[in-house]
Order: sequence, then C-alpha cells, then structure tokens
Amino acid sequence: MNLTKPFWKTKTLDEMTKPEWESLCDGCGKCCLLRMEDVDTEAVYVTDIRCKLLDGATCRCKNYKARKLYVPDCVQLTAKNVRKLPWIPRTCAYRLLAEGKDLPDWHYLISGSRDTIHEAGMSVKDATVCEKTVTEDDHIQHITIWPGEPDVLPD
Repeated sequence: MNLTKPFWKTKTLDEMTKPEWESLCDGCGKCCLLRMEDVDTEAVYVTDIRCKLLDGATCRCKNYKARKLYVPDCVQLTAKNVRKLPWIPRTCAYRLLAEGKDLPDWHYLISGSRDTIHEAGMSVKDATVCEKTVTEDDHIQHITIWPGEPDVLPD
C-alpha cells in the first residue's frame, strides 16, 4: 500500500515544479473566457465567449506555448498572482489550493481521467462561442453563470 501523499498535499504552490504546476490545470476552460468589468461597481462578469485560441470542444489552448504571441494580454498564472486575481474561477485547482482547499473529485489528478470534469458539467466544453464571431456591442448578451461559480448577474 502506497501511503505517499500526492504533491499538491505536501507542497505549497511556490514549491511545485513546473510540470507539477502545469498538471494542476483541470482543463475547464473557464479562465479563457472573456470577462467584463463594471467600472462603477468593479463587479466582474463572465461570458460564454472564449478566447480565439481555446478549443471549444476540448477546453485546451490551441497554442499554449506561444499563446502570448497571439493573445498578448493572456495572463500567465503564477503562485503569486493566483492569490490576487479575483476573476480566477472558484472551481480552479490553483485557487482551491491557494485557499487551503482540496481538489474536487472530478479533477483528473483525483479521478485519473481528463473527461471527468466534462462529465461532471464543470467545464465550458461545447458551450461557448469564439470571440471572432461576436461583436463587442453584443458581449453583454453573453454573460453566463457557469457551474460552481457565483450566481450573480448584472441588473
């Protein structure tokens, strides 16, 4: 019987190797959705509009290594900024671990399958539109509440 605890239970986010860090991404796709901020209230609203590099069927970046070349404002999550970015999805493994919580049962590091997140309905798989197909004036019509996220919509 192996009594060794998994790395995410024994290391802080700062202590993880690059492969360990990268393996935490559950592939939900929520962080790659366009957001809108209300300048008066600073409330952030998530849409169903995906980044042009996010594959809507797999919830994976089509060009992860070179994404900054094509999407200069793409945010690289780090152990430091994941604690400060209010828009990180509530279900995100990075956020959960930063808050001292455990990974959910549907996370592939727990389940052993990359499909579990989709089967649990916790990803944006097949539920988004590409940013290239939506005009900026129509963004507000695409505000969406995703499973596991706060259920707040603008008035």
